[in-house]
Amino acid sequence: MMSEWRSVTTPLTDGLIETLKAGDRLLLTGTVFAARDRAHERLCAMAARNETLPIDPAGQIIYYMGPSPAPPGRVIGAAGPTTSSRMDPFSEAVLKMGVRGMIGKGKRDHATRELLAWYRAVYFATFGGAGAYLAKRISEATCVAFDDLGAEAIYLLRVERFPLIVINDINGGDLYEDAIQNRR
Repeated sequence: MMSEWRSVTTPLTDGLIETLKAGDRLLLTGTVFAARDRAHERLCAMAARNETLPIDPAGQIIYYMGPSPAPPGRVIGAAGPTTSSRMDPFSEAVLKMGVRGMIGKGKRDHATRELLAWYRAVYFATFGGAGAYLAKRISEATCVAFDDLGAEAIYLLRVERFPLIVINDINGGDLYEDAIQNRR
């Protein structure tokens, strides 16, 4: 049975992360970074060269999202998640940087699931196909790095009651795998 919606705020503390279990439903308030493939690639290359990063990812959540242009009177356009598996090749590097949470849609590969447990981080999913709804949960969107990448730049987002479901927790819990097992 799914849990009730639970309100949480950023940053994700060790104590909070330890309480999160696959299947938990959360309403997140606070700040997250939005970044996709090209931003991950650039961040990881900079880290590999021991360059100073343009953001401090330690303790942060990365949302796999590329915003569409903001319509008049809005801070952001559609803000739906992108497929998380595209970021799997970068998982170890960003977790080494101290990232504590990742938001996207879809399954993660086996190696990423193991890395989440090892680095004590959590993978959340939000609702694909609901970019307009999710944009209403974002009160601020500021490009903070790699503006030359356009929609694939890194944005700092202020979210309010942003809906998430814990997919992978620090104990190896996997909501998708649990669902498959429960169908058998």
